[in-house]
Amino acid sequence: MKDKDKTNIPDPDSEDKKLDIQKSVFQVNKELRQQQEDKLKKQQEELERQYAEREKKKREEYEKQLQNERIELMRMKQGLIDESETIKEEQPEEIKLSLPKKIGNFFFHNKWWLGIGAFFVFLISFLLYDLLSKPNPDMVILMLCPNESISSSVYLESYFSELGIDSNNNGKVLVSVYYIPYSDDEYQNYTKGVTNKLTTFLNNADGVVIIGDKTTVTDLLVPEESLVDLSKIYPDNPHVKDYYFYLKDTDFAQRLGIPDSEIPDDLYFAIRKPKDLINSSKEDMQATYDKDFPVFNKIVNDLT
Repeated sequence: MKDKDKTNIPDPDSEDKKLDIQKSVFQVNKELRQQQEDKLKKQQEELERQYAEREKKKREEYEKQLQNERIELMRMKQGLIDESETIKEEQPEEIKLSLPKKIGNFFFHNKWWLGIGAFFVFLISFLLYDLLSKPNPDMVILMLCPNESISSSVYLESYFSELGIDSNNNGKVLVSVYYIPYSDDEYQNYTKGVTNKLTTFLNNADGVVIIGDKTTVTDLLVPEESLVDLSKIYPDNPHVKDYYFYLKDTDFAQRLGIPDSEIPDDLYFAIRKPKDLINSSKEDMQATYDKDFPVFNKIVNDLT
């Protein structure tokens, strides 16, 4: 019984050995870690030292170069030397771009100018197209009085074109009627832009044949100065009186497909005298007169 109890009693020496063994393992790990940290620290310090030495060397070399350049510059200013081997202008390295990159670079740096140029090209192209595509009439008739029934008739220009002559040799006959509804109502004249139109067309040689009424010759044209005396050309025509071929009681309304009542008593055809104008010479107006009078004569004979 005593022996059995002895075997269960812990041995103090054996416990101490276990503690010593465990302690030594921990101590070894700690020492190893410390050694590793010391090694890494030394390596870091060595790298920092080397970096500091390189930077110091670069700085010293740069300062030395600056000092040498200052000396060379002073010597050049004093005329001791003509050219320095130390101070050299560095030429920028030429960057070679491929063709697509050159094109893209050009558009990028000039996009505003290219945009403005494109706008003006578009505008000029549009104006040229409008000018070239616009019909070029063989004859122009100026209607200088208000009459919506006549001006809106679909047969107005076609009637005159049937009697017209292909004076511009384009294979077509086109007579254009420019409607300028001048009246004694100044407000209506202003709102419809009549004054500007009169200034334009009465001062150029494009139209010598006119359709007018009493107000036309009262306010715009002095008959003795501006119109041809038709009574000398058509002395036996019952519709001709002085400078006017009156349209009342002719077939003019029938030709246009409108009621006879839409033709007032003072409505007439007349033709302007060739003379010098603001925008045209007498010779230009004479050329238009010579071209348009045969058509005017056809109209008078057709309506008589």
